[in-house]
Amino acid sequence: MVNSQEYWLPLEDGRMIDKHFVVVGSGFGGLAMAIRLKAHGANVTLVERLSNLGGRAQVFERNGFIHDAGPTVITAPFLFDELFDLFGKDRRDYCELIPLSTWYDFIFEDGSKFSYKGDLDHTFEQIRQFEPSDVQGYKRLLDLSESIFRVGFEQLSDQPFTRFWTMLKQVPALLKLQSYRTVYGLVSKYISNEKLRKVFSIHPLLVGGNPFTTTSIYTLIHFLERKWGIHFARGGTGALVKSLEKLMTEEGVTIETNFDVTRIEINPQTKKVTGLSSADGREIVCDGLVFNGDPPYAYENLLPTGLKRQRLRRPDFSTKFSMGLFVLFFGTKHAYDEVSHHTIWLGRRHKELLKDIFDVRCLADDFSLYVHRPTATDKSFAPEGCDSFYVLCPVPNLQLDTDWDTEGHALRDRIVVALEKTILPNLNKYITDDFWMSPKDFRRDYKSVWGAGFSIAPILSQSAYFRYHNRDPEVNNLFFVGAGTHPGAGVPGVLSSAKVTEKLILESTR
Repeated sequence: MVNSQEYWLPLEDGRMIDKHFVVVGSGFGGLAMAIRLKAHGANVTLVERLSNLGGRAQVFERNGFIHDAGPTVITAPFLFDELFDLFGKDRRDYCELIPLSTWYDFIFEDGSKFSYKGDLDHTFEQIRQFEPSDVQGYKRLLDLSESIFRVGFEQLSDQPFTRFWTMLKQVPALLKLQSYRTVYGLVSKYISNEKLRKVFSIHPLLVGGNPFTTTSIYTLIHFLERKWGIHFARGGTGALVKSLEKLMTEEGVTIETNFDVTRIEINPQTKKVTGLSSADGREIVCDGLVFNGDPPYAYENLLPTGLKRQRLRRPDFSTKFSMGLFVLFFGTKHAYDEVSHHTIWLGRRHKELLKDIFDVRCLADDFSLYVHRPTATDKSFAPEGCDSFYVLCPVPNLQLDTDWDTEGHALRDRIVVALEKTILPNLNKYITDDFWMSPKDFRRDYKSVWGAGFSIAPILSQSAYFRYHNRDPEVNNLFFVGAGTHPGAGVPGVLSSAKVTEKLILESTR
């Protein structure tokens, strides 16, 4: 356990941070940021436009069925442990993280199945069933993934990339690790079987990227999963949010919900944030502000238009956004005990489907799905003898003008039919209390530009220095955390973004 007084890193003259910071947004990046600032002695106010904390990690309940609406896969749990360690507390006293034996079951269009577990020998055996020669290829891929992890995660994920020179210094290492390749391209170098290529290049889709265009740096996730495993919070991701909320309350973080920010005030002479105001007329004066929302939304809607423009400041036609998400929630009056906690259901098309979603931006009739069945691990998510489900379907973002009021119903029906024919027999008979979210809801509820599920896409030209900076280059007390900033989306990414921003704030107050 880290001694919190050692971690606080007091300023050079021995002072703690004696300033008032406002954190806007309570996704995991914002929660981590508020906690880290408080650990440094700052006066911290956290504001959230929704009625509950968690950002996209909301919890819905329908007639006894509970649904996590946000991230459902927890990796690198030490990043949560750190937040409690800062105050000499133990995360296990607040929330239980359950390691999963089966990480994902992959179901292919022909009915074949690949079961992906933490047991490495089991993975080798599963690979042999598809292509024996790919066992050695996977071992080499895993070795390379560790090398990328040692640089991309351990050395760079918590380091600021606000200066171009910082990026240039890393170019030799990134080239050596083949960062110019895509995830699918790098995986294909070591894996020959097409189904296995799909399995081992799937991770970018979990953070908003197309495996055929996302930088191969993201293959570090293979080793990250092997190192710490995949976990689920008992009570769901919402319980993890509640544990962090309890910690903040105990340590004196001020929390204001239903605070819809309409303007961030900038002093034009000093070029500093002075405060912010909400839609209902509330105003807060502050010495610094950390924005944990979609950065392009802030620059387009909340900040003065006279700020010096950078390419990513106000998105133009060249900015690539992540895909949209259609998320179907439902309960079943039947327990599908043979279905694992996480299932990746892959349709007939793969590269062509992803091209339709990311590039052509057309809503195809077919799809691939991520199926979350939390009742496989935690029975409290549904009434006795029932199951709770969350089905995520990647779709084009709102750059495709889709009538989701109509298309949502049609897509819901196609998904139910497809699942009924494969892994959830008689689903139409047992399904109950279903509802869904579309990119339209992401834009309305989370102020996500184009309703994108993960802000801007994780391509090489939008990574590190070329991603939204964690500190504004002109307003020196304006900071950013979250999926759109360095190092990127996903729970480890947004938690690490708070560590990056923490360093920049300490630098600015010394």
